[in-house]
Amino acid sequence: MGHTVLLTVISLGSVGLVAALILYFISQKFKVYEDPRIDQIQEALPGANCGGCGFTGCRNFAEALVKADTLDGLNCPVGGASLMTDVAKILGKEAVAADPLVAVVRCQGSYEHRPRTSVYDGVKECSAAHYLYGGETDCHYGCLGYGDCVRACNFDAMYMDEKTGLPVIIDEKCVACGACVRACPRDIIELRKKAKKDRKIFVSCVNCDKGGPARKACRVACIACNKCYNVCEFDAITIKDNLAYIDSFKCTFCRKCVVECPTNAIIETNFPPRKVKAETVEEEKKE
Repeated sequence: MGHTVLLTVISLGSVGLVAALILYFISQKFKVYEDPRIDQIQEALPGANCGGCGFTGCRNFAEALVKADTLDGLNCPVGGASLMTDVAKILGKEAVAADPLVAVVRCQGSYEHRPRTSVYDGVKECSAAHYLYGGETDCHYGCLGYGDCVRACNFDAMYMDEKTGLPVIIDEKCVACGACVRACPRDIIELRKKAKKDRKIFVSCVNCDKGGPARKACRVACIACNKCYNVCEFDAITIKDNLAYIDSFKCTFCRKCVVECPTNAIIETNFPPRKVKAETVEEEKKE
């Protein structure tokens, strides 16, 4: 009886040892080498997993950084330039400076400017309303107002304004991850170049209808009158599909287009007050 138990133990031990050896050799043969710099970079990254870099998460972005020949086109918007400099040091590569970006809402279709012509009684989500319904106004391009973008933001950089029914972006908190851009089914949110003092000039309208219908649907709609295009000396403005667009990388903030726009579709923010000419002041005094 004792010999049988001993023989059984030895047999099982031998089988286990052989199996362990086989598994060891298999693991060595098919072992996948992982560059230790991936862990270093992942530790340096903010861990937001927001997708702003274009990858599904920080780990995938770290792997892409290690495999890339250059860092050109690779950027973590949350960490910014300082983080990419640290990453470049880890990889022994040259850091590529990327212009900081900020999200902007290209729609002024508030309750005041865009009258409601119908009532939507479906799911209160922009994604659902966009595919099932044209919206509660005659503008089928502008903001639906159900806050998909706000819910998508992981940095508390957005909120819905109850007075206007439009989303508001807090520049100081926006990291340009692009989550709100991807969440908006009507593409009214755009990442634009972030200028000094958070100054911006952009066409806050996405309505591609012709001038008459666009203006009827919203009092501050772009009517593609070409006035802004004609006054721009820096080729920063284009007109396409009945809609003007200002390139944030070409705009020099001369602000001529803002004055020319007859519908106030062009927004300027964080600029000092315009100087009033003496003649204008005298005329106002006489009146």
